[in-house]
Amino acid sequence: MKQILFPYVSAVHVAGGAVTGRKPGESFDHLVRQVLLSEDLKEDYVANYYFTAPNGRLIRSSTLLIKNEDGHLEGALCINPDTTRVSEQIRFLQAFLPEKEKAAEKPEAEAEKTGHVAVMIEKLMDGIVGNILPAQLSREERIEIIRFMETRGIFLMKGSVEKAAEKLGVNKVTVYSYLDEVRGKRK
Repeated sequence: MKQILFPYVSAVHVAGGAVTGRKPGESFDHLVRQVLLSEDLKEDYVANYYFTAPNGRLIRSSTLLIKNEDGHLEGALCINPDTTRVSEQIRFLQAFLPEKEKAAEKPEAEAEKTGHVAVMIEKLMDGIVGNILPAQLSREERIEIIRFMETRGIFLMKGSVEKAAEKLGVNKVTVYSYLDEVRGKRK
C-alpha cells in the first residue's frame, strides 16, 4: 500500500503557549473549521476571527497560510492574542447602551456563503487527494483518505460527501459506506 501524506497534521512550533494552551504536536482542528472553510479567506489569510482555547480564553486569531511554489498548503502562521479581559470589559460597557436591531441576512448573502463553502471543500479535497488518479487508489487507501477527512470535520459541510465521491472515483453510497466503517458502525 502506498503511503499518502497529508499536509494538515499538527502544530509544529508554539511560542507563548500559555495563551492558547497548545503544545507542539497537538491538532489544530479549529484551523480547518475557522480558516480553511471561512468565507473571509482571501489571498491566503484570515484576520481577526475568534475561538475559545481549551483553557477557556477568548482568542482573536489571524492566520496566514504558507504555500509551496506549486501552491499547495504547507503550513500556517497563526497569531493569537488573548482578548478575554477586553471582551469582558466591552460586554460590561455595552450593558449601558441601547440594544441595536440585528439586520436579517439577505438570501443573496446566504447563497454567496454556500458557493464559498463549495469552493473551500474543493480546495481542501484537492490538497488531501492531490494529483492521485482515483483508479490508482486501493480500497484501503480510499478509506484512509475518508478517515483523514472525517477527523478534520470535512463531512460536517453540506456537499462534502458528493465532492469526496467525485475525487475518489466512487459513488456517494460508497463514501457513506466508508464513513460507516471509519466511524466503527460496520466492518
